[in-house]
Order: sequence, then C-alpha cells, then structure tokens
Amino acid sequence: MSGKPLQDDCFVHDKDRLRHQEALAILKERLSTVAGTETLRLEEALERILAEAVIAPRDVPLTDNSAVDGYAYRHSDHDEAGGFFRLQQRIAAGQTDATALSPWAAARIFTGAVMPPGADTVAMQEDCETHEQDGQDFVIVPQGLKKGANCRKAGEDVPKGTELLSPGQILRPQDLAAIASTGQAEVCVYRRLKVALVSTGDELRRPGEAISSGGVYDSNHFLLRGLCATLPVEIEDLGVLKDDADLIGATLQDAAARCDAVITTGGASKGEEDHILRILDELGKRQIWQLAVKPGRPMMFGTLGRCAFLGLPGNPVATMVCFLLYARPVLSTLAGGPFLEPRGFQVPAAFEVPKKKPDRREFYRGYLGTDAQGATVAHKFLRDGSGLITGLREADGLIEIPEEVTRIKKGDPVKFLPFSGFGIR
Repeated sequence: MSGKPLQDDCFVHDKDRLRHQEALAILKERLSTVAGTETLRLEEALERILAEAVIAPRDVPLTDNSAVDGYAYRHSDHDEAGGFFRLQQRIAAGQTDATALSPWAAARIFTGAVMPPGADTVAMQEDCETHEQDGQDFVIVPQGLKKGANCRKAGEDVPKGTELLSPGQILRPQDLAAIASTGQAEVCVYRRLKVALVSTGDELRRPGEAISSGGVYDSNHFLLRGLCATLPVEIEDLGVLKDDADLIGATLQDAAARCDAVITTGGASKGEEDHILRILDELGKRQIWQLAVKPGRPMMFGTLGRCAFLGLPGNPVATMVCFLLYARPVLSTLAGGPFLEPRGFQVPAAFEVPKKKPDRREFYRGYLGTDAQGATVAHKFLRDGSGLITGLREADGLIEIPEEVTRIKKGDPVKFLPFSGFGIR
C-alpha cells in the first residue's frame, strides 16, 4: 500500500438509489491518488501515468534547419541577384561547420541540416536549376518564394521552458516521441496500482476444473483481468471464494492490507448467501450502494481501511458495464490519472423500446450500422439478459438511455458509447 487513504466519510448520501450522474459526481469530487512514484526510462513508460511535469530543457528544434533538400540563401539577395546564386558550400544533416554565406551565394543543403549563418530561406531542389560556368557552380532559384520558406526555426516546435506534459497524463507513443525530442531519457510516473480480484460463489469453477449440474465457469475473472489491462495496474488473483462469510472476510481483510484496491464479483445483493455487503459494513465503510441504473443496480463502493473496495454484480454484462462506467474511472484516479469518462455521440436508433422505467438510466449493448440511405444508426442487441456474454462479444459499444426517457422509437436520437472510448478494441 502507498499514498494517503481515501476520505472515509465523503460519500455519505441520503438516497436509496443514486442516479448515474450523481454517483459519478461524488466519485470525481472525492477520490484522490494513492499510488507512489518511480522513475522509468522512456522505453518502459508507454501507457504509464505521468507524476511530474515534463519541461523542455532546450529548444526543439535546437537550431534553424532546412525542412527539405534544396538550396539555402538570403531572401534579401534574391531581387538583386535575379535568382542567380553562386554555390558556396554543401551542408548535410548533422554537419556543424557551416560558414556564413557571402552576398549572392547559396548553400546546397539537405533535410534537417543546420542553416548557414545569414541564410533564411530554402528553395526545393526540384524547383531549381544548376549549371557550371568558368569552373564555378551556380544555382537559379525560382521567383516568388516567401522569406523563411522551407526553413524550420529553432524552438518552432517546442520553445525552451515549455511545459510539454502535465502530471496525470497517460503517456502515448506521440508523448514519448515529444519527450525524446527534448533529449530527456527518463520520466517520473506513478507506480502501477495493486488491484486484487476476487470471485465469489459456491457454484463457480475455474476453466479446466471439473463441473457438474448447477456449476458455472468463472468468466468474470478473465473479463475483469482483460479490462484492467487497459489501465496501469498489477493484478493479484485471489481466486474463487466459497459463500463462507468468515473466509471471505479474512481474505478481503488480508488483501486490503497490501493492495490499493479490491474488486469482487457476486454477493452484492441482500440474499442469505450474499455476504459481501455485510462484510463491507463490518470491516470497512460502505459509501455507495444501489444505483438507479440497469444493469448494475447493486454495485457498491467503499473502503477497507486504506484500501478502496469495489463490489461488482455477478452477471457478466453487469460486471462489464459497472467496470467501464465506475470502476475504470475510480482505478485511473487512484493511479494518478484522469477520471476517465466515456465520450459518446448521438445517432438515430434503429430499434424500438415501447416502454422503459422512468428514473433509471439504462445501458444497452449495441452496434453501429447504416440505414437504407447510408446514414449511421445504432442497433440494439435483441436479448437483454445480464448473463448473456454473446451480447458483449457482438456489441461494439453501449447505448445510453437517460432517466427521463420512457420509450424509444426508430429514428430517435440515442447516445452511443463506443468500446474504443474505453480502451477496448
């Protein structure tokens, strides 16, 4: 465990069921980073969360240089010389001994090469003509080039002292390229969050184990393990726990002592064999439970000492939806990153829902297609059961239906949340 504890009393509310946006607002306002920091070389830092700002220690590019293969000259000489320049020197990329240009002289220059002192413009080689006269090489430069054409100025990309990246940013390939361009070889990032995964239920078996009537293979563990792979976390697999309150309590307490977060699946309701809720109340603090959403109503959030606790429903569809909407932003924030909220867009519905309960936000599994006119539309997976993994496989996103909507007709605008926005292909 590292970092400061979560604030224990900030999530208290007086509603039986929180609306989706209310739950997000509470989490966003109150969560804080718990991960420690470490310094990594750039080649190890992809997809890690930046802990300290990256400040450019020098200009990028370091000096004025040519953007093309061509001829460098002083723009002010062009009219007087009539575009006819004497070739004075040849400058390749990496060469450091370029000399100042004489009046009405040009330099043969290559992409990335340092501009010779005095030169401010480069003509592309394919637009120029060269010839030799009395043992001297000359170049004819075309008319009409603006001063500074094809010349990259020092600091044009990043001036010295610029804050290139801010803490909390997830490092992408292009970010690493930008850092490398400044000459910085290492970055300070947050350590990977330690997350324990726990599956509960007497009926559960792991793939490869024998199974009998009434048994179910534990798909949730592999679902969550894959979803967590989109975040900077280290997974500890605590296996499948029987519906034994003492066993579950001891396991959760032990995991909370060494992990930053614990995620359970199953046992989140109030049935006689649903122990998670009671154990959380006894050993920690339950701070969010019962959401006005479908699927995922019994999802819970709380703390076990200094450890964050997320209790997800046992049905795979509800598990995935709750992870994407709530657990993913929670883990990202604890790990030092942004509160990750999906970006969606409006598209016409290619389906109908004759009746929907008010005051509940619903998330359907869906996919994009086109109508007869070629316009993009959203299709809904036909079967709504929370245990149907097929719907997750065939969908490429979620369709979000707000609380106030009570029916959907074909053509009505609906919000589509692509799985790609959650880091899932």
